Amino acid sequence: MIYQHHLFVCTNQKSGVGSDVAKAIKKELKKQDLKKLLIEGKKRKNRVQTVGCLDVCKQCKKGHGAALVVYPEGVWYGNVHPRDAADIVHQHLGEGLAVGRLVIEK
Repeated sequence: MIYQHHLFVCTNQKSGVGSDVAKAIKKELKKQDLKKLLIEGKKRKNRVQTVGCLDVCKQCKKGHGAALVVYPEGVWYGNVHPRDAADIVHQHLGEGLAVGRLVIEK
């Protein structure tokens, strides 16, 4: 299956917020019916994957949230909390617009 978007969520924090963010995004994908798509007759999927360190801790220090990156766009988000999942799924994955308040420079 070809991925429409592939999200990598850092789970290297002691607080476990990265795992919580990944779970919240997966839940929102189902809720907003964006987990599996049919685009131009081809099956596509939005995939969320947890990873170790994404090496953006310095850019993420403004808070206690997680870092994540969305491909194929290569948009980096920092200080992400589970409460941000709905915005990321709706705005970025659904409408193709980055969630500006969470974007960090890599």
